[in-house]
Amino acid sequence: MPTILKFNGLRAVIYLNDQRPCQVHVMGHGGEARFELRGPDGPLELRESHFFPHARLNRIAEMLAGQMPRLVADWRALHGRH
Repeated sequence: MPTILKFNGLRAVIYLNDQRPCQVHVMGHGGEARFELRGPDGPLELRESHFFPHARLNRIAEMLAGQMPRLVADWRALHGRH
């Protein structure tokens, strides 16, 4: 599972065995969340979260939204263009 982005003590990873839709997992500070990426221009959708407070999830979503083209490109490089 390659780490594709690090920020604020967190890391965003893409699982090599992930299926469609395009998604990233964010881990750190005792929590994990999975976000679905609906294309390079968005939207970003929280699909599940474990142990992250809502305020932190909002900050994570803002950071990921600013990196959407890169995240989608990284996912497609690993999984193909689905």
